[in-house]
Amino acid sequence: MIKFLSILYKISAIWVCLWWGVASYAQSEGTFITRVDRDTIVQQLNMDATYDRPFLALDKMPVALGGYFEANSIHSSENGISEGLSFQARRLTIFMSTTISHRIKFISELEFEDGAKEIAVELASVDVAFNQLLNVRGGIVVNPIAGFNQNHDGPKWEFVERPDVSSNLLPATWSTVGFGIYGKIFQGPWTIGYEAYLTNGFDDSIIDNQESRTFLPATKANEDRFEESNNGKPLFTGKMAFKHRKIGEIGISYMGGAYNKFAEDGVSLDAKRKVHVIALDFNTKIKKTGTSIIGEIAFINIDVPETYTQQYGNKQKGFFVDVVQPLKKGKMFDWDNASFNLACRLDYVDWNVGKFNETQTDIGDQIIAITPAISFRPSNQTVFRLNYRYQWQKDVLNNPASRKASWMFGFSSYF
Repeated sequence: MIKFLSILYKISAIWVCLWWGVASYAQSEGTFITRVDRDTIVQQLNMDATYDRPFLALDKMPVALGGYFEANSIHSSENGISEGLSFQARRLTIFMSTTISHRIKFISELEFEDGAKEIAVELASVDVAFNQLLNVRGGIVVNPIAGFNQNHDGPKWEFVERPDVSSNLLPATWSTVGFGIYGKIFQGPWTIGYEAYLTNGFDDSIIDNQESRTFLPATKANEDRFEESNNGKPLFTGKMAFKHRKIGEIGISYMGGAYNKFAEDGVSLDAKRKVHVIALDFNTKIKKTGTSIIGEIAFINIDVPETYTQQYGNKQKGFFVDVVQPLKKGKMFDWDNASFNLACRLDYVDWNVGKFNETQTDIGDQIIAITPAISFRPSNQTVFRLNYRYQWQKDVLNNPASRKASWMFGFSSYF
């Protein structure tokens, strides 16, 4: 608690000094603070989510500031045993952007999770725009695998928890150091975008971790990936996205490369083992009813050493689908553009696709969950949400599923 309060004090002091300096500068120079708002519901493409955020800007200051905060309460019970009620300060995210010069931009994102228990620089990159079709990006980049990894800001979603396929199968908000190119073209009602990056990649922790399963998110704990590659071989991530103005967006992405340390000082340690991820994401909106449908599906292949037991799967898959239906839009409680929504999410993850060699019976290690939700948005940038999540989870031996029910209430807002 003392450590947390100390960190919180330092963060508060930094923000007070920053805004005191900004306000003083604004007063002395006769500048004005303006809010550069964005519609946090309607996007161009998922790849544009990095810049499609509300910022506070000064008319004579080069840096725009913004961020979001989310907190919630949760009451869970598993197999009839309740864990009681807890309150969570889930995350505080601060982002800054600036135009360095003509066609050169910088953007960064700093995230504090669980009351500053985890602090991470999720994005810090320089973008150089040669033209609309060719832009170069370098630094700490967000790997464009599926849709949620890029478009993950809490205020954009009706659900407290992140999708299982995005956070417990894929490493949610996965970012690494590297360089790449991206661009877009427009053809009538179509927008076509692409991204391609070479970055530092995964490490052996995806098969050597506390989860006792093949688990890609475990590699997020490796902070060394921001200063060196685990094996000297880059991870490639590429994506193509297609959006029709009246239909919606569909994206297909690939991420792959060697994950293990196969050699050191010229001495061979192991065979080169690779991981391959293919993902498909989509989002659409039915204009007549206002219904939004968002989802993604991912397939993973991992070269697991034969010395590992069969509980470490070499094939994985999962998906999620969100359906959001506005029930009422308009003026509510003195908010002119408020909305009241009904939503539902379906989650599915299989960490070990296949059969046991000895019995030819299915390997378990699966989770399926359904989460109905209601949400209230005073504006597009703030959401209050009530979720009820019910999940079934099977162990690797396919024993009867354990059941867990959770009530979650919370909010998320840009600032």
